[in-house]
Amino acid sequence: MLARVLKRVFTSTADSGETAETLRSPSGAYLPPRSIPDADTITNFHYPVYWGVQEPDRFASTVKDLTQSMTGAFHAGDNFVTWGRNNSMLEDKPFVEAWDKNIESTSDRAIVWRRYVLATSAFHCVQLDGDFVECGSYTGVGVKTIVDYLGGTDFSKNFWAYDVYEHSSEMPNHPMPELGAHLYDRVKAKFAAYPQVKLIKGLIPDSFEGNCPERIAYLHIDLNQAPAEIAALDVLFDRVVPGGMVILDDYEWAGIYRPQKLAEDAWFDKRGYRVMPLPTGQGLVIKR
Repeated sequence: MLARVLKRVFTSTADSGETAETLRSPSGAYLPPRSIPDADTITNFHYPVYWGVQEPDRFASTVKDLTQSMTGAFHAGDNFVTWGRNNSMLEDKPFVEAWDKNIESTSDRAIVWRRYVLATSAFHCVQLDGDFVECGSYTGVGVKTIVDYLGGTDFSKNFWAYDVYEHSSEMPNHPMPELGAHLYDRVKAKFAAYPQVKLIKGLIPDSFEGNCPERIAYLHIDLNQAPAEIAALDVLFDRVVPGGMVILDDYEWAGIYRPQKLAEDAWFDKRGYRVMPLPTGQGLVIKR
């Protein structure tokens, strides 16, 4: 059904001069072309970054040893070890390019599957009415990866990115290592050529006042604490358009993040929704 309404545009590839079929939505949004993978080749992924383990070096070595016994392609990283998978994120060349060029830390590389959940959700949402929103944009790597995947400086939506950029005593969550006096300016410089990215500094929900879209197609929440995430949902969920997606970064993570799941389950239950838990640790809701 979707293919019937998409506009097909033929563009030249930069190096070979060959033509590649590229899709654009009815609104003109750029949609990266599908990469056609080799039917007989699947790429493994192993990046030894894990949280909440004792003796991390020994743990990573044990996981590496386990991968030698796995049949089919495996993924190992970000507390997520599985095998017999297609690892589709590594077969999507436009995504790999956007992801790889925006990596700034070991965490950015390790969470490739999480990033691809965002990218494929964004691919869907860029074809809907409404803006993009991320609550907890931190260094801006996630936002920029999505924007670069969907057209770069030609990205067709406004993307609202909210963060405090400095740790505050009003924030009960654990401080992130790069929060500090200079983070906002560094992130702002990163988006100097992206006028559609709106960086909003301040605590949620106060920072929404006068700086919030009326219609939202894509909502990513990564605030590392239940009170702020519920406050964000209170303001923003009703603005999400039908078919829009809400991705909760910490929903299925236990330990210090478990209060977020418990609070969000109760919040969504009142509205007749169930959050879809993903093995990446994220949660997904599709607005009806």
